[in-house]
Amino acid sequence: MRIESGIRADILEAMTIVSRKMRTLFNARVLEHGLTLARARTLLRIAQGGAANQKELAEELEIETATLVRLIDGLEAQGLIERCKVEGDRRAKQAVLTREGVAKANIVDGMVQQIRQEVLSDIEDADLKVFHGVLKHMAGNLEAAALVLAE
Repeated sequence: MRIESGIRADILEAMTIVSRKMRTLFNARVLEHGLTLARARTLLRIAQGGAANQKELAEELEIETATLVRLIDGLEAQGLIERCKVEGDRRAKQAVLTREGVAKANIVDGMVQQIRQEVLSDIEDADLKVFHGVLKHMAGNLEAAALVLAE
């Protein structure tokens, strides 16, 4: 068995570590406000997109519809969202923020801004632009690989 080493392996390993640490930090901070990482992500997505069809929301969050239903149930039990019927489709439901939900989403958004500042502090804008371009390229490579798998 050949274990890959070098800069390419190091970069992907570092990205994995950074991603894990950011998720852990974000989860710890939102837990202080009665949310989980998954609920906070869902709450923010609803806040950013307004009322969303649950099926589309699940796709945007890249989770199964059944998982989203459980998240919505939890957010609804906390009084942060309510389900409303979609005009023109009796079966579809929208998740809409309550007043408490808007307030909580604003708190979570503030946490996101703070974490972003902490993670990216002391990194030059020019470096961030290059890194962003590399990430977009990598995302394109992953999408192409997924298309090949789907064939």
